[in-house]
Amino acid sequence: MPLTFISFGSGSCGNCYYLGTETDAIIIDAGISFRRLKKVFGEYGVKKGNIRALLITHDHSDHIKAAGLFSDECELPVYTTLPIHDGMDRNIMMNRKINAARRVYVEEEEPFQIADFQITPFQIPHDATENMGYSIQYGDIRFTIMTDVGAVTPNVSKYISLSTHVVLEANYDADMLRMGRYPEDLKKRISSGTGHLSNAETAQALLQNIHPALRHVWLCHLSEENNRPDLAHKTVEFLLRSYGIVAGTDFQLDVLRRKDPTGPFYINEGTIPDGKGTLF
Repeated sequence: MPLTFISFGSGSCGNCYYLGTETDAIIIDAGISFRRLKKVFGEYGVKKGNIRALLITHDHSDHIKAAGLFSDECELPVYTTLPIHDGMDRNIMMNRKINAARRVYVEEEEPFQIADFQITPFQIPHDATENMGYSIQYGDIRFTIMTDVGAVTPNVSKYISLSTHVVLEANYDADMLRMGRYPEDLKKRISSGTGHLSNAETAQALLQNIHPALRHVWLCHLSEENNRPDLAHKTVEFLLRSYGIVAGTDFQLDVLRRKDPTGPFYINEGTIPDGKGTLF
């Protein structure tokens, strides 16, 4: 069965992602309101009964705001690490805490199974209690999501090079951040190794780790103040094209909207590119 990927929101206003088949699905992060979540489920024909679990990347409010209520209302287990579960308990912005009976604890680099999805959590640097990326294997598809990425670590490089489909942060344009109205301490926090990736850093990460089996890249978690969707797309596209790699031909490149849903995107098995482009 094909996979469907939908972003219901990607940015500091709230993050929530759906990945599923006709019978089984998972949600990654629940940083938008539960009322809005129910609304977009109805608009996109998402069946709540098909959702098997909620995965949490980290304990910042824009990723967990509705996690407790969503888990309770849909009777969903919540998968993340012990430090992140503890961090959610301390976060006063959560409108409801995770029921102890629905907490599932995962370990970095230890795969676990949900329905037909084999999921591997791995660490990503960010100034949260802890931050996990998730690499999800389904048949010959490996879908990896990496949001709120402070730096391009060996883990980030590894999972780009292993994946057929990648959701990767492109948070800010360096010039917009430098010239913008944010206070200096916030600018330093964003551009630090535990903050966020710039468009150029994301482009460089893709350039260094791109491979013939990569089919689709989505740029996520764009800043409203320090980035624009067209700029993020053009920055990545330009750098790759300068090395003979053509977005739209060698692989698909899309930008996820901050406040509105993006998708659905349909992901089929058995459609790996033939590698005729100049991919590394």
